[in-house]
Amino acid sequence: MPPAPKIALGLRVHSGWAAMVAVSGSLSRPVVHDRQRIQIAEAPQPGPVQPYHIARDLGVERGRAFLDQCRKASIALASASLEAAIKRAGGDRVHCCAVLTGSGRPSPTLEATLASHAAIHTAEGEFFRGILVQAAESRGLSVHRIKEKELFDLISQPRANLERMLSELGKAIGPPWQQDQKFAALAAWLVSA
Repeated sequence: MPPAPKIALGLRVHSGWAAMVAVSGSLSRPVVHDRQRIQIAEAPQPGPVQPYHIARDLGVERGRAFLDQCRKASIALASASLEAAIKRAGGDRVHCCAVLTGSGRPSPTLEATLASHAAIHTAEGEFFRGILVQAAESRGLSVHRIKEKELFDLISQPRANLERMLSELGKAIGPPWQQDQKFAALAAWLVSA
Protein backbone atom coordinates (compact mmCIF):
# COMPACT_ATOMS: atom_id res chain seq x y z
CA MET A 1 0.00 0.00 0.00
CA PRO A 2 1.47 3.43 -0.93
CA PRO A 3 2.20 5.86 1.89
CA ALA A 4 -0.47 8.41 2.75
CA PRO A 5 0.07 11.71 0.91
CA LYS A 6 1.84 14.57 2.63
CA ILE A 7 -0.31 17.49 3.69
CA ALA A 8 0.53 21.20 3.44
CA LEU A 9 -1.12 24.03 5.33
CA GLY A 10 -1.94 27.39 3.79
CA LEU A 11 -2.39 30.39 6.07
CA ARG A 12 -3.93 33.77 5.26
CA VAL A 13 -3.40 36.02 8.25
CA HIS A 14 -5.63 38.74 9.66
CA SER A 15 -5.38 40.78 12.86
CA GLY A 16 -5.50 38.18 15.61
CA TRP A 17 -6.54 35.19 13.51
CA ALA A 18 -5.77 33.28 10.34
CA ALA A 19 -7.67 31.21 7.82
CA MET A 20 -6.01 27.78 7.58
CA VAL A 21 -6.57 25.22 4.84
CA ALA A 22 -4.89 21.79 4.86
CA VAL A 23 -4.44 20.23 1.42
CA SER A 24 -2.80 17.40 -0.45
CA GLY A 25 -2.87 16.25 -4.03
CA SER A 26 -2.42 18.63 -6.92
CA LEU A 27 -4.42 21.38 -8.53
CA SER A 28 -5.72 18.80 -11.01
CA ARG A 29 -6.66 16.40 -8.17
CA PRO A 30 -7.13 18.58 -5.10
CA VAL A 31 -7.92 17.22 -1.68
CA VAL A 32 -8.93 19.53 1.16
CA HIS A 33 -8.41 17.81 4.52
CA ASP A 34 -9.46 20.62 6.81
CA ARG A 35 -10.12 24.33 7.01
CA GLN A 36 -10.60 26.41 10.05
CA ARG A 37 -10.03 29.73 11.70
CA ILE A 38 -6.93 29.74 13.90
CA GLN A 39 -6.96 32.19 16.77
CA ILE A 40 -3.57 33.85 17.35
CA ALA A 41 -4.48 36.66 19.75
CA GLU A 42 -7.01 37.40 22.42
CA ALA A 43 -9.07 40.52 21.83
CA PRO A 44 -8.68 42.91 24.79
CA GLN A 45 -11.97 44.47 23.75
CA PRO A 46 -14.68 43.76 21.19
CA GLY A 47 -13.53 44.36 17.64
CA PRO A 48 -10.28 43.75 15.79
CA VAL A 49 -7.02 42.95 17.54
CA GLN A 50 -4.72 45.89 16.78
CA PRO A 51 -1.72 45.92 19.12
CA TYR A 52 0.19 48.65 17.28
CA HIS A 53 -2.81 50.97 17.48
CA ILE A 54 -2.83 50.47 21.24
CA ALA A 55 0.96 50.88 21.41
CA ARG A 56 0.65 54.23 19.62
CA ASP A 57 -1.67 55.46 22.37
CA LEU A 58 0.74 54.23 25.07
CA GLY A 59 3.82 55.95 23.66
CA VAL A 60 7.05 54.35 22.49
CA GLU A 61 8.46 52.88 25.75
CA ARG A 62 5.21 51.60 27.22
CA GLY A 63 4.12 50.57 23.73
CA ARG A 64 7.28 48.49 23.27
CA ALA A 65 6.61 46.65 26.55
CA PHE A 66 2.98 46.12 25.56
CA LEU A 67 3.98 44.70 22.16
CA ASP A 68 6.44 42.31 23.85
CA GLN A 69 3.63 41.05 26.11
CA CYS A 70 1.31 40.67 23.12
CA ARG A 71 3.99 38.79 21.18
CA LYS A 72 4.57 36.29 24.01
CA ALA A 73 0.86 35.68 24.55
CA SER A 74 0.19 35.39 20.81
CA ILE A 75 3.04 32.96 20.22
CA ALA A 76 1.70 30.69 22.97
CA LEU A 77 -1.86 30.87 21.62
CA ALA A 78 -0.76 30.43 17.98
CA SER A 79 1.41 27.44 18.87
CA ALA A 80 -1.44 25.71 20.71
CA SER A 81 -3.94 26.55 17.95
CA LEU A 82 -1.60 25.37 15.21
CA GLU A 83 -0.76 22.15 17.05
CA ALA A 84 -4.47 21.35 17.37
CA ALA A 85 -5.01 22.18 13.69
CA ILE A 86 -2.12 19.93 12.65
CA LYS A 87 -3.54 17.01 14.63
CA ARG A 88 -6.97 17.55 13.14
CA ALA A 89 -5.60 17.88 9.59
CA GLY A 90 -3.46 14.76 9.56
CA GLY A 91 -0.82 14.86 12.29
CA ASP A 92 2.56 13.58 11.10
CA ARG A 93 1.45 13.86 7.48
CA VAL A 94 1.53 17.67 7.75
CA HIS A 95 5.04 18.61 6.62
CA CYS A 96 5.02 22.27 5.56
CA CYS A 97 3.03 25.44 5.42
CA ALA A 98 2.71 28.54 3.30
CA VAL A 99 2.10 31.92 4.90
CA LEU A 100 0.73 34.58 2.60
CA THR A 101 2.49 37.90 3.10
CA GLY A 102 1.80 41.49 2.25
CA SER A 103 3.87 43.78 0.10
CA GLY A 104 4.31 46.66 2.54
CA ARG A 105 7.69 47.50 3.98
CA PRO A 106 7.94 47.77 7.75
CA SER A 107 9.34 50.99 9.18
CA PRO A 108 12.89 50.71 10.52
CA THR A 109 12.00 51.74 14.08
CA LEU A 110 9.07 51.54 16.43
CA GLU A 111 9.09 55.34 16.63
CA ALA A 112 8.66 55.61 12.85
CA THR A 113 5.97 52.94 12.87
CA LEU A 114 3.90 54.62 15.55
CA ALA A 115 4.14 57.97 13.74
CA SER A 116 2.35 56.66 10.62
CA HIS A 117 -1.10 55.09 10.45
CA ALA A 118 -0.18 53.19 7.26
CA ALA A 119 3.01 51.91 8.94
CA ILE A 120 0.97 50.75 11.94
CA HIS A 121 -1.19 48.57 9.69
CA THR A 122 1.88 47.16 7.92
CA ALA A 123 3.50 46.40 11.29
CA GLU A 124 0.40 44.63 12.56
CA GLY A 125 0.29 42.41 9.49
CA GLU A 126 3.97 41.55 9.88
CA PHE A 127 3.50 41.02 13.62
CA PHE A 128 0.82 38.34 13.18
CA ARG A 129 2.46 36.68 10.18
CA GLY A 130 5.73 36.48 12.13
CA ILE A 131 3.94 34.88 15.05
CA LEU A 132 2.46 32.19 12.81
CA VAL A 133 5.83 31.57 11.16
CA GLN A 134 7.45 31.12 14.56
CA ALA A 135 4.64 28.83 15.75
CA ALA A 136 4.87 26.69 12.60
CA GLU A 137 8.66 26.41 12.82
CA SER A 138 8.39 25.43 16.49
CA ARG A 139 6.14 22.56 15.37
CA GLY A 140 8.82 21.38 12.94
CA LEU A 141 7.11 22.57 9.77
CA SER A 142 8.99 23.89 6.78
CA VAL A 143 7.63 27.42 6.29
CA HIS A 144 7.35 29.22 2.96
CA ARG A 145 6.40 32.89 2.68
CA ILE A 146 4.51 33.82 -0.47
CA LYS A 147 3.57 37.37 -1.41
CA GLU A 148 -0.17 37.35 -1.85
CA LYS A 149 -0.10 39.67 -4.85
CA GLU A 150 2.19 37.18 -6.65
CA LEU A 151 0.18 34.06 -5.79
CA PHE A 152 -1.59 33.57 -9.11
CA ASP A 153 1.58 34.44 -11.06
CA LEU A 154 3.47 31.56 -9.41
CA ILE A 155 1.09 28.92 -10.73
CA SER A 156 1.52 27.88 -14.34
CA GLN A 157 -2.17 27.91 -15.17
CA PRO A 158 -4.37 30.74 -16.39
CA ARG A 159 -6.00 32.61 -13.53
CA ALA A 160 -9.48 31.99 -14.98
CA ASN A 161 -8.86 28.22 -14.85
CA LEU A 162 -7.68 28.44 -11.24
CA GLU A 163 -10.66 30.52 -10.20
CA ARG A 164 -13.04 28.07 -11.88
CA MET A 165 -11.36 25.09 -10.20
CA LEU A 166 -11.53 26.81 -6.81
CA SER A 167 -15.22 27.65 -7.28
CA GLU A 168 -16.03 24.06 -8.23
CA LEU A 169 -14.06 22.77 -5.27
CA GLY A 170 -15.96 25.13 -2.98
CA LYS A 171 -19.29 23.87 -4.28
CA ALA A 172 -18.19 20.29 -3.61
CA ILE A 173 -16.97 20.83 -0.05
CA GLY A 174 -19.34 23.62 1.04
CA PRO A 175 -18.82 26.71 3.16
CA PRO A 176 -16.77 28.33 4.41
CA TRP A 177 -15.00 28.76 1.08
CA GLN A 178 -14.31 32.42 0.49
CA GLN A 179 -11.25 34.32 -0.69
CA ASP A 180 -9.38 33.51 2.55
CA GLN A 181 -9.77 29.77 2.06
CA LYS A 182 -9.15 29.88 -1.69
CA PHE A 183 -5.91 31.84 -1.37
CA ALA A 184 -4.70 29.74 1.58
CA ALA A 185 -5.40 26.54 -0.38
CA LEU A 186 -3.55 27.79 -3.48
CA ALA A 187 -0.54 28.76 -1.36
CA ALA A 188 -0.51 25.32 0.27
CA TRP A 189 -0.64 23.54 -3.11
CA LEU A 190 2.29 25.64 -4.29
CA VAL A 191 4.52 24.32 -1.49
CA SER A 192 3.09 20.83 -1.11
CA ALA A 193 5.30 19.09 -3.69
